[in-house]
Amino acid sequence: MRLEGKVAVVTGAASGMGKAIAELYAAEGAKVVVADMNLDGAEAVAQGISSNGGTAKAVKVNVTSQEDIDNMIDTAVNEFGTLDILVNNAGIMDNFEPAGEITDEKWDLIFDVNTKGVMRATRKAIPIFLEKGKGVIINTASTGGLNGAHAGAAYGASKHAVVGFTKNTGYMYAKSGIRCNAIAPGGVATNIGSSMTNVSQFGAGRLQAPQGVMPRVGQPEEIAQVALFLASDESSFVNGTVIVADAGWTSAF
Repeated sequence: MRLEGKVAVVTGAASGMGKAIAELYAAEGAKVVVADMNLDGAEAVAQGISSNGGTAKAVKVNVTSQEDIDNMIDTAVNEFGTLDILVNNAGIMDNFEPAGEITDEKWDLIFDVNTKGVMRATRKAIPIFLEKGKGVIINTASTGGLNGAHAGAAYGASKHAVVGFTKNTGYMYAKSGIRCNAIAPGGVATNIGSSMTNVSQFGAGRLQAPQGVMPRVGQPEEIAQVALFLASDESSFVNGTVIVADAGWTSAF
């Protein structure tokens, strides 16, 4: 029970990596707020956790809404008494558009979800962590946040911003007992592609080369294991950094 007595909030937890993280955290003793826009999916995950002897509460959250984010964090405190771990996992993909094709509307949506949502949830959690003198923040970045060849302009830029935000937050609060790290997954079998419509043929064509050297597709449970390490005291000396989990994909370039 590596997270015994801890309270965690996981966004984007109705499916994919968020679901796997929420389930693993609960199995390791944490009480989990399962947050997602898909309330039915979040409730199914929470019910599954409860059926397996864990403790979870589903909350409907649109991470572009400050009101929803506030309610999400407040629910953790009101239901379970505190907050120890925040996992900013919710995210959406672009349509592989390069700079010459991206629209303002798409750019703003990608940043509102992938970047501003991370900032807002972190901002809400920080006062709780400061009062406690400790806390853990884990952001889902991407290998697309470390190079320019894994997605379109908007997604890549948004995840680069998450990496920068992670490093700054880790440094700023390092003496306050707060750790902030990010995970940069490579290709993982999730449903993030469901947010893609009207894929840019030019962009998709340019991305074929790096995709061709991907060793394999990862499973959500493999990313959850990294998130468990970062949430646990075993990573007490790890702060302000990004752990790449991609089966060696980006070691090729």
